[in-house]
Amino acid sequence: MATTTKALSRAAATTNTATTLYTVPGSTTTIVSNIVVSNTAATSSTVTISLDGVNLIPTTSIAANTVAMFDLKQVLAATKIIAGGASTTAVLIHISGVEIS
Repeated sequence: MATTTKALSRAAATTNTATTLYTVPGSTTTIVSNIVVSNTAATSSTVTISLDGVNLIPTTSIAANTVAMFDLKQVLAATKIIAGGASTTAVLIHISGVEIS
């Protein structure tokens, strides 16, 4: 059994909250360990992130030029997805975790 710590997603948000940010590979279990959201805009923005269709961060406001950190331990089975988006593409989403295959 291989365990790999990795960046699961590092991207600017889209304005579609259903955008797939990460898909668990086949024959793999993923543990999401943290999510960091940075808002580089001069105004507040909102972000939404879901794990397998369940809102984890539901339309949460992120103040201008700030960072919000979410420390968690959530398990996702093979083929499950992390999806999300924001009110502006000035929001950056960083997701880290561990893949076990």
